[in-house]
Amino acid sequence: MKKVIFLVSAILFTISFSVVSAQSGGCCNKSYSKSSCNKNKSKESFNSTKGEKETTFKVAGNCGMCEARIEKAALNVKDVKSAEWNKETKMLKITYTGNVNKEEVQKSIAAAGHDTGKFKAKDAVYNALPGCCKYR
Repeated sequence: MKKVIFLVSAILFTISFSVVSAQSGGCCNKSYSKSSCNKNKSKESFNSTKGEKETTFKVAGNCGMCEARIEKAALNVKDVKSAEWNKETKMLKITYTGNVNKEEVQKSIAAAGHDTGKFKAKDAVYNALPGCCKYR
């Protein structure tokens, strides 16, 4: 009976993940047009009306728990106003004010267990992640 419940749960999780992925709009967040989608490189922009800047960079992860952990780690850095990680593209977009050290943001994310373009998570932290979050 436990096997049946586990199998049904796994199937429902897979279906719900597929629906959420399909609604995400493909490779980019809703704020990007398809023509400006860039899967692999960092991108930086500036909104002069609010004094906010945006940048994107790659962060390794797999699931919704990864998304929450990555975004929380980015938001822990002073002056980071928003963080949105896309599970499909593995790209994190942060909006910030002031002089945020982007390497500090990546260090914070690596300290939470997720590799970035510049920093690798320590093995002990990575190994403590839930099984579904292990991307290596």
